[in-house]
Amino acid sequence: MCPIAKLVEAHKRERRKEARPGELLDAALELFVEKGFAATRAEEVAAHAGVSKGTLFLYFPSKEELFKAVVRENISGRFREWNEAFETFTGDSAAMLHYCLDTWWARVGSTPASGIIKLIISEARNFPDLARFYHEEVEVPGRQLIRRVLQRGVDRGEFRIPDIDHAVFALIAPMMFLIMMKHSLGACSPDSFSVDPQSYIRAQVDLLLSGLCVRKDAA
Repeated sequence: MCPIAKLVEAHKRERRKEARPGELLDAALELFVEKGFAATRAEEVAAHAGVSKGTLFLYFPSKEELFKAVVRENISGRFREWNEAFETFTGDSAAMLHYCLDTWWARVGSTPASGIIKLIISEARNFPDLARFYHEEVEVPGRQLIRRVLQRGVDRGEFRIPDIDHAVFALIAPMMFLIMMKHSLGACSPDSFSVDPQSYIRAQVDLLLSGLCVRKDAA
């Protein structure tokens, strides 16, 4: 092989090596969502990504660490971006709520990553350490972000909320409904459980805002 060909081949191998963690995470996400955490074996993930089991463990020392990396790559790693969007948002708080839930659906709910949420619900009791990790990495910052949106509305005189902490769950609940529809009832019988996610989110936010917004005569 000539020197130039060797350089090209070496470059290809280096690019392949750099891309490998992402390929493993994509393979793991697909299998975790399809089969669940318990039923997915490390060697299956490796084979799905086209590498050996030993190669997988070079990047991720255990299946648990692989799962955590999948969660960070697809969900919890986005909170920095979402909090930055909160700081720069210029619309009113009602528009911000719509934006918040629409963005979550576009970037998580409508993607394969939404299956992680269904997985946690199904297997949390059997894997309490992973459930704790998910709670700390996803649930807590997610609630904090929604709480910031609601508090913004209160501070600006746009919302009236006697109990913000529980109002947070009123916004999370519709999103959980969509996830369960997508990965359980809707997956088994899509014709019988057909819900347009964007229309549903818009309707839920509007319904909640009718009880949150300060009436003009009261203002």
